Amino acid sequence: MAAVKLNDKPTKTYSRPVIGIFATCDPRIDHNSRVRAGNIVKMAADSISGLVFTPDKKEVAVVYSDILVDGENQADQVAAQFKKAEVNIIICVPDTWAFPQLTVISLLAHFPQDTPFNFTTGNSGPRPGVVFTHATNGALAQHGRLAHINVGTWEDTGLNPVMSDDTRTALIDWCYAAATFQGLKGKRVLLFGHDSMGMETALPQVAATRNHFGIEITRIDMKFLADLLARETYDKNELKQLRKWLENGSAGIELSAPLDSENLDKSLALYLIVRDLMKELNAIGGGFMSQLEWGSDSRGIPLPVADIMESLFNSTFDHNGAKEVIPYATEADVQALLTQLVMTWLSGGNPPLFMDFRKVWEPHEISEFAQSKNIVLNGDTIWEQKGFIDGVNSGSASFDWAAAPGTPSGEILKKITFPKAVEYFSYLGNSVHFISPEGIEGIAARLAYSSLSGMFSLVWDETHTVLPPEAMAKAICETANPTWPHTFLVPKHATMTEYKHYAPANHFHMTWNLKRSRLQFWMDMANVLSVTPWAAKPDFVEGSDRPVPLLYLINGGEHQAKLMRKIR
Repeated sequence: MAAVKLNDKPTKTYSRPVIGIFATCDPRIDHNSRVRAGNIVKMAADSISGLVFTPDKKEVAVVYSDILVDGENQADQVAAQFKKAEVNIIICVPDTWAFPQLTVISLLAHFPQDTPFNFTTGNSGPRPGVVFTHATNGALAQHGRLAHINVGTWEDTGLNPVMSDDTRTALIDWCYAAATFQGLKGKRVLLFGHDSMGMETALPQVAATRNHFGIEITRIDMKFLADLLARETYDKNELKQLRKWLENGSAGIELSAPLDSENLDKSLALYLIVRDLMKELNAIGGGFMSQLEWGSDSRGIPLPVADIMESLFNSTFDHNGAKEVIPYATEADVQALLTQLVMTWLSGGNPPLFMDFRKVWEPHEISEFAQSKNIVLNGDTIWEQKGFIDGVNSGSASFDWAAAPGTPSGEILKKITFPKAVEYFSYLGNSVHFISPEGIEGIAARLAYSSLSGMFSLVWDETHTVLPPEAMAKAICETANPTWPHTFLVPKHATMTEYKHYAPANHFHMTWNLKRSRLQFWMDMANVLSVTPWAAKPDFVEGSDRPVPLLYLINGGEHQAKLMRKIR
């Protein structure tokens, strides 16, 4: 047979997460039990189809097989079906006893070792799929294979059982983690410049990132970007539209000198130039070096700040309307970018917040500061009793964080000002300023890398935003930088002493409405160490944490097992 030449027509179809669902069965059981087992496969597929999305709001594909896997032949058939459909995430929904090695283990042999695999089963007595689940999960853990089990609920009898809401929710959370883990493989981020200001926590760990997450890092020298800006390689009409949108919709842009207007145009042109470059390279995230060479080393030629550009990428909208969030990191902070990227995918596209880990305000400091400003506090709020963190940074602050989740974009923009940049960038354009409202809940986190273990860790805690009285909030902004965005956060478990001593870097990042079980599932799949050194945090809270995989329990605990998987 002659070799077949592939179609060389350019395509915009890239690797994607695809979920495949199947069921095992026992060839000895009655006809109705087999019909029920087949119906459960379709029921499970329908239960999650259309409910798992990538950040571009596309549904993650869900396929299922109606072949019940009784033995090796059926395992091979379903594996072939899954491979043809490009399945890279596998869910088994057993309702009966089956034989582990003849079924699941034979099917999984066709797929890479790190393929996410989940058992979701009812807790049934008549034909106990849960018994098979535990038998097979034990076998997989015995030979070092990670699996997650979801022992849920559907009716014990009847041909058409229905999955309970709690069971479906747990499965969807797992699917988001699996879609993030598989969906990021082969993807690319675009960085301009090298490690900004010598921040080694921001270094692009190229080999480690490639080997660990399957993410490629494309690096372009800042001179190329400066050349494109100087050559004005952007749509000038679109630049006018972008500027008009900001001027008419925002709470104000400070332009106090003729040069300020020119610098604003250059700052906005950066967004258009970089956006088009990222589209050309199919990049799903990015970073910009800024300091020192770009605009704050007086020996060079000053160029405009990228604050507005970075904020626009991290936002769910721009002058063209609603858009996909493209996680973007100020100071080319790669570990910040990876953190934002993962949490955006896990949340289905929610906007990330990039912050300096600035001042930790302890209760006594809050009280003393309020007294010095003649502000009367009652002492009855959580931020007065526990303290809070002032999260503030000149770049990458998503516009969305100026308002509560769900606020229309036009209303959000009205809450944002663009003052002239001060301090290090006083002659180079405009910052972005707002104060986030209270009541936004999510997770604040930061990835860290260690050459000692060759592994990534994630330091994280659940957090929510708070808001002191207006006069006090403004006074607090003045203590740091009044022209930058400010978000005041209270961690759920960490004390202020713990929080300010265990930060892995100078930047940290928050995504709203991100469930911790999704984060934990992803850390399992990506083999990332979970770092929560907070004395008040319990190891497991039912309904919030994912059940610890058996693989960890029989190998000395989560951290030990992850280190062993790395060596393996």
